[in-house]
Amino acid sequence: MTVEPDSTSVESGKKKPSRRGGLRESLTLIVSGVVVALLLQAFVFRNFSIPSESMENTLREGDHVVVNQLHGESERGDVVVFRGWPGGDTIKRVIAVGGDTVKCCDAQKRITVNGVPIDEKEYLYPDDFPSGEKFEKVVPPGRLWVMGDHRSASGDSRSHENMEGEGTISEDDVIGRAFAIYWPPSRVAILSTPDVFAGPETFDTAR
Repeated sequence: MTVEPDSTSVESGKKKPSRRGGLRESLTLIVSGVVVALLLQAFVFRNFSIPSESMENTLREGDHVVVNQLHGESERGDVVVFRGWPGGDTIKRVIAVGGDTVKCCDAQKRITVNGVPIDEKEYLYPDDFPSGEKFEKVVPPGRLWVMGDHRSASGDSRSHENMEGEGTISEDDVIGRAFAIYWPPSRVAILSTPDVFAGPETFDTAR
């Protein structure tokens, strides 16, 4: 005679998943995620809130940007967050790098870098002008000449020429490159290098 196994006894022999074990796994995943997020914020990405109108229209007051702290060497056209001027961290656009001669202005009222005029229409504030002040500066090695996109409302390298570096900032003071706007949702965008700076060989200078 064949004896059928008791399904009840078979099922009762199976190990039921532990609620405590599942909770432990969930907590481990949450804690791991928080740790990774904190490490990324501390060493790779950083949030920066735009405090003024000096970078309009590229960046507006109240925008929040993501800053890559592992961006490497700063290049012309980069939007960078740096420390070093009074008032805390600052955000501006790199116009010239170490070894460059930056000047304002040519006959068409354009800023030039190593004698090459820059067409800044792509990012300059509408109806604003490249600069209200004339200047000519040879940027020392390891330093940067930075300016806001809203030139008439920006305190930048031009207004700090009486300080150490004669308006330039040290590469070592650069916290990172801003590469995206993430807040508010209506302003979400990637901050790419303007076309005028896309080919560094255009300016014919060695880094």
